Amino acid sequence: MTTLKSKLQEDLTEAIRARDELRSSTLRLTLAAITKEEVAGKQSRELSDDEVQKVIAKEAKKRREAAEAFTAGGRTEQAEREQAEGVVLDAYLPRQLTDDELRQIVAEAVEEARAGGAEGPRAMGAVMKIVNPKVAGRAEGGRVAALVKQLLAG
Repeated sequence: MTTLKSKLQEDLTEAIRARDELRSSTLRLTLAAITKEEVAGKQSRELSDDEVQKVIAKEAKKRREAAEAFTAGGRTEQAEREQAEGVVLDAYLPRQLTDDELRQIVAEAVEEARAGGAEGPRAMGAVMKIVNPKVAGRAEGGRVAALVKQLLAG
């Protein structure tokens, strides 16, 4: 069984052979981030596919934020590059939930938390505990938290 990390390495080799500069540099940076994560801490270790996916998600998020910053700064070329790198990374991540799918999951979690007696500010933590495992890797935390707040307030 191939690991996600070895899939990235194979795709990098393929991208280099195909002289695909965008893909190869994006994958090279991502593999470097994975290696950095593996050697962080007291002893180095092999990351699980889930952990590798978290690193990829973090890298993809960085690209989106950089693209927004470049766009705001009027640097269209750099923004397009960051977006293109983000698209390369998105291919390795699970499909993101649509707003409707996410709203459905959060609404059910809010009901569940309320049924469990969670009210007011404490409800936020209770709802997040229910929602997080259901949306893991398929929706950004900030997006989830904003929707939870909105539905709790409503």
